[in-house]
Parts: sequence; C-alpha cells; structure tokens
Amino acid sequence: MRIDIVSIFPEYLAALDLSLVGKARVAGLLDLRVHDLRDWTTDRHRTVDDTPFGGGAGMVMRPDVWGQAIDELTATGPAHLVVPTPSGTTFTQRTAEALATEDQLVFACGRYEGIDARVAEHYRAAGHRVSELSIGDYVLNGGEVASLVMVEAVARLLPGVIGNPESLVEESHGAAGLLEYPVYTKPPVWSDLEVPDVLLSGHHAKIRRWRRDRALEKTSARRPDLIAALDASTLDKHDRAFLASLGWEVRGGALHRAPGSAEPAPGATTGGVAE
Repeated sequence: MRIDIVSIFPEYLAALDLSLVGKARVAGLLDLRVHDLRDWTTDRHRTVDDTPFGGGAGMVMRPDVWGQAIDELTATGPAHLVVPTPSGTTFTQRTAEALATEDQLVFACGRYEGIDARVAEHYRAAGHRVSELSIGDYVLNGGEVASLVMVEAVARLLPGVIGNPESLVEESHGAAGLLEYPVYTKPPVWSDLEVPDVLLSGHHAKIRRWRRDRALEKTSARRPDLIAALDASTLDKHDRAFLASLGWEVRGGALHRAPGSAEPAPGATTGGVAE
C-alpha cells in the first residue's frame, strides 16, 4: 500500500518513523510519504489559505493549492482521498479494515477552518473515493493527529506488519464485536493483587471461557451499544446465560436490556478486574 500525507506541518508526522509503522516502512511493507503542502504554492509567501466567502472568523485552505498537490500525487490513477474533519463520519475499526484494502490513500490534513468544500466535491466527481472522517466528537487544531491515528489503525492490518496475526483477532473492536478481556503477565502477585487462578491453571477451555465472559462483562459495562449490536444467533448457551446475569435478554433475535435491569455507570465494571 502507498500512503501519502499532505500537511503544512510535515514534521508533525515524524512519529510515523517509530514503532511498527516505522519498521513496516523500512521493510518495504508500506510505502508511506509525507509532503509539505506549501511545496505546491506559487507565490513568494507560500500562501495556502484565504478569508472565507460569506464572512466569519478564521481562514480557509485554498482549493487550487490542494488541487495541485492531489493531482500530482494521484497522477497514476484514482486514489482514496481521506479528509480528517470533525464534521465527518465516525472512523471505526470497520473503516480501518476497509481502508486497508486500498492501493493508495491520500490524507489531506486541513488547518484553520478547514479545506474549501469544493476539493472533496471535485475529486468525488473525478472518480476518486473520498472519505471525510472524524475520530471523535471533539475539535483538533488540524488533521495531523487524526491522520496519525488512522494511518496506524490501517497500517497494523496490513500483512506482515503485526508479528502475530492472531493478536488482531481477539483485540477490542475485532471480529467478535467485543472489547478485549483484561490481560496479565509476571509477576503473579503485584501490590497484593493476584492474577486470576484460572489463567495459571493451564486448562485452555476454562481460560477461553473466562476470557469470553470477561469480554462480555466489560463490553456490557462500558459499551452496551456493542452488546446490543451482537448477532444473537452467534451466542452459545453459556453466552446467553452469562448475559442474562448482566441484565440482557434475547428478544426477536436481538439483545435487549431486560426489564428492570439497571444501566451500569459509565466506565464501570460489573465484576472481575478492570483494565
């Protein structure tokens, strides 16, 4: 995969040289390039923005400068243009999985009041896929931080980037649709807290069941929307019984809060050890 990131602060993206993404670049698993938008300006002040039509505070990034950059970076064929913006659709693990199938991604890091809306409109009409994406309900100073988040989420899904591919299966927001169970390592006792006995038992079936229960428990407490979205037909008898103990029942092929069951406080856990 090729990923191009365009920003007026290319130094901001230096973190992409670190950790697994950096190793993937060195190993040739990922062709990742960071560009300075000002390289496509034509005036001596290297201007990338101007005042908004209709008035209002702030400045808007010019479409002509962005057009020069995107045209050059996509000269070999259509790419998937990603525009981080707080007004975009929510970026999720499913979004990352879809983006990981693309041949080329171009991230356009806006600043100020954002990028002229005609940029997204033009490239959609020109046959490019365009995704305006938000990483959460808050506002950042620019698209660089959001691009870092999305690039890392996408890159780790590429073949060879993660050393053990099985770790992608059980993690939070994976195929199971649950948050990940709590994890532990040595020493077995720390600060008077002990690792649960089942994890030391060597009984693999019991360990799998314990982890599944803790994942259901944590997800019910922290993200009940994910429990409600589960396909009830995939739940075994133990899953259903355990979820019933947490206040869930299956009605009409879907999971619902049982009448009279209390919603847990945000961030709470209903038992076990929290992460």
